[in-house]
Amino acid sequence: MISPNKEDSLLDRYDISLLAALQRNAHATNQQVGDAVHLSASQVSRRIQRLESVGLIARYVALLDPARLGLGVRAISYVTLARHGDEEGTSFERDILGIPEVVECFAVTGESDYILKIFAADLSELSDSVLKRLTRLKGVSSIRSNIVLQCVKSTTELPLSHLKKD
Repeated sequence: MISPNKEDSLLDRYDISLLAALQRNAHATNQQVGDAVHLSASQVSRRIQRLESVGLIARYVALLDPARLGLGVRAISYVTLARHGDEEGTSFERDILGIPEVVECFAVTGESDYILKIFAADLSELSDSVLKRLTRLKGVSSIRSNIVLQCVKSTTELPLSHLKKD
């Protein structure tokens, strides 16, 4: 693991358990987390502050339910650029930041240059306001999209088992 300070790079079993507990419920109190990981609330507080200061905990968020918010269509889109120079990629990446329906954008290898995760209220909105906007971005050669029929797994919890010490 890479860390700003050598002494901060070592995670013990309590840190790993604490990170797992916070991934499940970041809204839990220090006492609740402490009960789950067998530490006092003050120890939990100190460890959380350290994990935040070294950047292992980047931020806390509320996860919203897209369907309950009227975002019933989810699409995965594969974007290919016409050319593969720095300017085209930089321009695309800058422009994609301004499209709120695109919630994730990955630069990838393979047949496409980018993979996008998009939410929209309905198919008409996806087509009219999102995909048409994407096709107009400078350097975009093609877009291929798949509509998600059913979400089989969606999690924000990262695997931590590789951090466990013997």
